[in-house]
Amino acid sequence: MLYRFAEAQLLKLVVPFLLDARHTGGLGLSTRQVGIFYGTIGVIALTLGGILGGLAIACFGLRRMLWPMAALLSAPNAVFVFLALGQPASASIVATALAVEQFGYGFGFTAYMLYMMLLAEGEHRTAHYAICTGFMALGMMLPGMAAGWLQEQLGYLNFFLWICLATIPTFAATAFITAKVDPAFGRKTST
Repeated sequence: MLYRFAEAQLLKLVVPFLLDARHTGGLGLSTRQVGIFYGTIGVIALTLGGILGGLAIACFGLRRMLWPMAALLSAPNAVFVFLALGQPASASIVATALAVEQFGYGFGFTAYMLYMMLLAEGEHRTAHYAICTGFMALGMMLPGMAAGWLQEQLGYLNFFLWICLATIPTFAATAFITAKVDPAFGRKTST
């Protein structure tokens, strides 16, 4: 439930940050720009990240990829610190930053999905996987509930700095599970 602790909070405030006026700390984008940058370019980057994450796990196995994937899930959150600090007016800079964050999220989230598949193995794998997805949803909802209030208290820049700090539980969860993962799990075997 802690793997996406930072992302659960960040996702609640991305669109308001992109839409809010510059004098309030946002980027002042139009809804059309948000749709193109985050809803189109971001989704393409997210999908590519997920595909490449799956390929990486197929090559190296989940255990070997856990730490790089946790890093790629977490590190791109810093692009929002960059965006809040600089408030760039360049559409290409904003679109690129959002694509980088979404690519990292897609790549890192793949490890989470495969770990849930690992936990669900056994006679009742469908039921176990359903329970895992319920915990995944809970892990997104609970931290996200306070995100708006927290951002109002801190402002966008300090909220995004908090998000970078809030990636610590991601690494703690990764450290906790790494030794428990079979090194061959997820790796493609020749048939």
